[in-house]
Amino acid sequence: MAADMRLLGLVEEFVSGLQDGAAKDLATGVIDGKCTALEIVEALGKCLTNSEPRTRSRGIQLLSQVLLLSYSSLKQKEVEALAIFYIDRLKDHYIITPYVLQGLKALSMSSVLPEGLAVIMLKALFQEVHVQSLMQSDRHSVYSIISNLMDTREQELKTLEADFTFGFIQAMDGEKDPRNLLMAFQISRDIVVNNYELGNFVEELFEITSCYFPIDFTPPPNDPHGISQEELVLSLRSVLTATPRFAEFLLPLLIEKLDSDVQSAKVDSLRTLTACCRDYRKKELKEFLPALWHSIRREVFQTASEKIETEGLAALQALSTSLSKSVIDADAEDSLDTFLDNVLQDCKHHLCEPDMKLVWPSAKLLQAAASASYRACSKINSCIFPLLLEQFNKHKQVKEGNMETYLGLIMPCVKGPFGTVSIESRPVL
Repeated sequence: MAADMRLLGLVEEFVSGLQDGAAKDLATGVIDGKCTALEIVEALGKCLTNSEPRTRSRGIQLLSQVLLLSYSSLKQKEVEALAIFYIDRLKDHYIITPYVLQGLKALSMSSVLPEGLAVIMLKALFQEVHVQSLMQSDRHSVYSIISNLMDTREQELKTLEADFTFGFIQAMDGEKDPRNLLMAFQISRDIVVNNYELGNFVEELFEITSCYFPIDFTPPPNDPHGISQEELVLSLRSVLTATPRFAEFLLPLLIEKLDSDVQSAKVDSLRTLTACCRDYRKKELKEFLPALWHSIRREVFQTASEKIETEGLAALQALSTSLSKSVIDADAEDSLDTFLDNVLQDCKHHLCEPDMKLVWPSAKLLQAAASASYRACSKINSCIFPLLLEQFNKHKQVKEGNMETYLGLIMPCVKGPFGTVSIESRPVL
């Protein structure tokens, strides 16, 4: 009886606004086995059914704070009853919603959540909650619920098929806070990598994330959250490059951003291209190869930025590597061969120019393409060696810088299959 009276006292003090520390004491009681979460619900009694939304809100707030502190101590029957209770509360007044989301967040972390409730929980969340109208912390709760359930109830959530992907897309739409974006990007990537059903929403999922590309974020001074632009950039890149199914949307976007005047956009685009080439093959790349080569060639020939040049060469090597790994069909075009023909056509004649302005950029482009594979190296050198020999025979005196350039072209073959070849040293021309 004394324990019940103390419980009622703590509840009444919290609901009346006299004691905000009650949640910690009640959670300690749950953890120590002195009371149960359902006894706290019972003690809240009329507060949870009060006609005044603010009173109901105060009661849900207390219960949710207790659950966030003690969810790991709850029994399965308690979790089941509380989950059903909270799911029903999603239909309640909007001022109660933030605290309902906190309670659902706590329950989504429970290891004893009964089978089937994860699906019911998310269906209700997607149907009843307009995420865009919530405050940042409440939107974070929504992402946390989704993420927690994906971590522990993957097979159950997959029974929702494409409805799960669509529900998440609707929830994420318009998100701007960097803290929430990190979670949303991770969820997006998990949806793709863990083979959740995308259905007809492949392009929608791409659009809902790619609209942030390239990331433009400057942390405020003394930012307590410690989120950097690089962290956001890498997180977004991991989504955009997560599946070849995005290729038809991503590659045109990268080409578009490479045409911009913003250096950071060019660098991010080239790095993203390099990353996606790890999984892309002829099927994904073929249509876009001429435009990609045009953009890379322009950046190396004309750029005033060493960083852009370096990333351009890395992207060219990645493209050549990807095409080298593509299966060559007997009756189909060899995309690597065709691609390298374009590289050779645009670069080889510069090696013979008297003014030498584009000798070194051309040499570096050829070197990057050749370093991808034995096939690439053989293709380029079978064309370049006769040209170089002709130049040696034609000009009795060859500058030392020219010699370094020519020797650099054969290094990929000398290195063997196929170590990284340095293309950074610039000869004196």
